[in-house]
Amino acid sequence: MGQEKQLVNAGKHEIVAIDQIELDRSNPRIRKFLEMYGDNPTPEAIFLALGAGNDDDVGSSTSTTFEKLKQSIISNGGIIQPVILNRRTDGSLVCVEGNTRVALYKHFIDTQVKGSWTHIPALVHDEIDEASVHAIRLQIHLVGTRPWDPYSKAKYLYELRTQDHLPFATIVDYCGGRQSEVVESINAYSDMEQYYRPAIGEDGDFDTTRFSGFVELQKPGIKQAITAAGFDCIDFARWIHDGKLFPLQKVRVLPRILRNEKAREIFLKHGARKAEAVLEKPDLNKTLLEAEIGQLARALVGRIAALQYDEQQRIQSDPGGDTAQALTDAQAELTKLLKWLGLSS
Repeated sequence: MGQEKQLVNAGKHEIVAIDQIELDRSNPRIRKFLEMYGDNPTPEAIFLALGAGNDDDVGSSTSTTFEKLKQSIISNGGIIQPVILNRRTDGSLVCVEGNTRVALYKHFIDTQVKGSWTHIPALVHDEIDEASVHAIRLQIHLVGTRPWDPYSKAKYLYELRTQDHLPFATIVDYCGGRQSEVVESINAYSDMEQYYRPAIGEDGDFDTTRFSGFVELQKPGIKQAITAAGFDCIDFARWIHDGKLFPLQKVRVLPRILRNEKAREIFLKHGARKAEAVLEKPDLNKTLLEAEIGQLARALVGRIAALQYDEQQRIQSDPGGDTAQALTDAQAELTKLLKWLGLSS
């Protein structure tokens, strides 16, 4: 990551005339929007195309709306975070980051909004290549201070992999983390587009907040359990759309629900909450329930270290089984806790 950080710091801070800046029409998200809705998008259209709130956050919240962004810029008399520009060989300037803010400045001039909108603060790089542009975006929005929402992150990673054909190793170098997480995110995006869009129909509201349900779908044993019960990913998408898997963490319980005839029947009628209630609860004695979390962690480490090969084989052969799912749930909760405690990246 050191090379990309050096690249970002190598730019020069300048105050640039707004009429010299071109919007980044090579950005796959803007390009797709232009193909669908025409060649002269409004600032709000660009904002929505770039991830509905997180591409051009001015530092207040990752849930910034377009109207909040617009009013914040007007109230402050300008932007707080400089846009990032690339000066190409012919001297022209294209916006790498901050397309919505550039579009808003242009819109303020056209609509005669009171204020000084003819120039904008910018970090200008000279003749950077496409790989460096990807590195800048990924630093800012995947590991930086202005993160995209999970769906938008996955969409960008999917496009880098399937349209720009970047190797997984390169993508991981750009954004950090593990390759398995990148693969999981890309596959979740692919499944959501393939199965969820048809499930909601042409007039339905494509709710990107349901994305985490499709991330859970990638966990070991989930798809196998759905198939073994006679269903498929189209059914899963309908369950998500119909609210049967709410909250979306209930996807983790799906294998146990589908294996239990009574729970499966209740789930198909009323959803996962009620179905889970009829499942057998683990028989935890008082000592376990009252144990300190560090003691439980050490006990689990010791138990795993002593796990016999035949027991490993049994768990591996049944990824939708109770033990495999309990281990998967434990891993997910432990990962979240460690991140929250600052003990894991």
